[in-house]
Amino acid sequence: MMGVQVTSARLFYDFCLDDHVPSDHMLRSIDRHLNLDDVRQALKPFYSSTGRPSIDPELMIRMLIVGYCMGIRSERRLCEEVHLNLAYRWFCRLGLDGKIPDHSTFSKNRHGRFRESNVLRHLFEAVVERCMAEGLVGADGFAIDASLIAADANKQRSVPSDEWKPQEIKDKACRAAREYLATLDNAAFGAASAVMPKFISPSDPAAQWTGAHKGHAFFAYATNYLIDTDHGVIVDVEATRAIRQAEVGAARTMLERTEDRFGLKPEYLTADSACGSAESLAWLVKQKKITPHIPVFDKSTRTDGTFSRADFSFDTERDRYTCPAGKELVQFRRTYATPRTGVTAEGTRLYRASKKDCGVCELKARCCPNAVARKIPRDLHEDARDVARALASTPEYATACRRRKKVEMLFAHLKRILRLGRLRLRGPSGAKDEFLLAATAQNLRRLARLRPANASTGAIAA
Repeated sequence: MMGVQVTSARLFYDFCLDDHVPSDHMLRSIDRHLNLDDVRQALKPFYSSTGRPSIDPELMIRMLIVGYCMGIRSERRLCEEVHLNLAYRWFCRLGLDGKIPDHSTFSKNRHGRFRESNVLRHLFEAVVERCMAEGLVGADGFAIDASLIAADANKQRSVPSDEWKPQEIKDKACRAAREYLATLDNAAFGAASAVMPKFISPSDPAAQWTGAHKGHAFFAYATNYLIDTDHGVIVDVEATRAIRQAEVGAARTMLERTEDRFGLKPEYLTADSACGSAESLAWLVKQKKITPHIPVFDKSTRTDGTFSRADFSFDTERDRYTCPAGKELVQFRRTYATPRTGVTAEGTRLYRASKKDCGVCELKARCCPNAVARKIPRDLHEDARDVARALASTPEYATACRRRKKVEMLFAHLKRILRLGRLRLRGPSGAKDEFLLAATAQNLRRLARLRPANASTGAIAA
């Protein structure tokens, strides 16, 4: 006989919310590792001591964590999901009858006390400290990389850069435009490069017009990750313009901030060729004493069949090159009354061969067919490049390059699982907020997987 469900007529229920959240639910493990006491302390000076009680900031933070961990991109939908989902209610300490704040509360706090107190940075660093306490972060090696995230800007409404007049932006302009003016001298944004992009978005001027994906150009920001290569924990994150110069500056910022904040300095750093310039390698090798497992960014290789710089051997002690024919290339062939530095405006030293040697050389057609004599520029920090080149042939370099793929996996997880393929907030501050929350969510999910709530004490200690 077909059954028919009958609505119970009971007036009272013995209902415990905790009993209806599975023991292996991801939010249980996340809750075990989440401590928001420091967040409350950071926000306390930004609340008045009088007046009506505000919405609990811990509730808003927990709801945002749910949204970013579960890939809920809309705050309107987040409020609906927390209202309906028992596990979300349990995680947010709401119970069955707890009231869900209006979605506009998040915007009000984000543009106000959240940014003024830098609370999202405090939250991210608190989670990193938890990862360190659980033994998931060491100082053996770090990896660094950047990924482009599309900005919330319509390219159909952009203007050519030569028609863009930032001095005409008034105080009544949108928030993103005012933030753009405030970051013109910031090394991660306006000061990263003097070259103006082809198009500017009036709704989000700080977003970079880029065609880096070799497809249709679009407006984007770059999220930069510094990760521990053992467990893939994100130890720092930085938002920048989507250009190489800004990414290199972000690498320095994150390494120095991680050392100051957590006392962590890696033995080696692995990255792509964006960090392989002579200046960047010199900073790592000479100042920070960090081993660079980084491919060298070098354009000295020739493709026209003539000798490249690598075909010339350099004698460090005698400060000169030797060409394939055995002749020497030096900086100066006579003594000047006023000593010269020999450094060009580009930060290089020029080593020249003798005209007599090149004029009678049988290899001239393969060396300098269109010049009287061969000359070779050498960067002031070429010795740092030599260190990186020597490391490129070691087994440790190959291992570090394999470990660097963990950064790419994190970016894939960010876009496909957490659904952060396009920003929802505008301006540099909006990009920072979203990247910080997304990195926090990824670290919490990593904690939940590697140190679950139902793990035994021995497994946690391991």
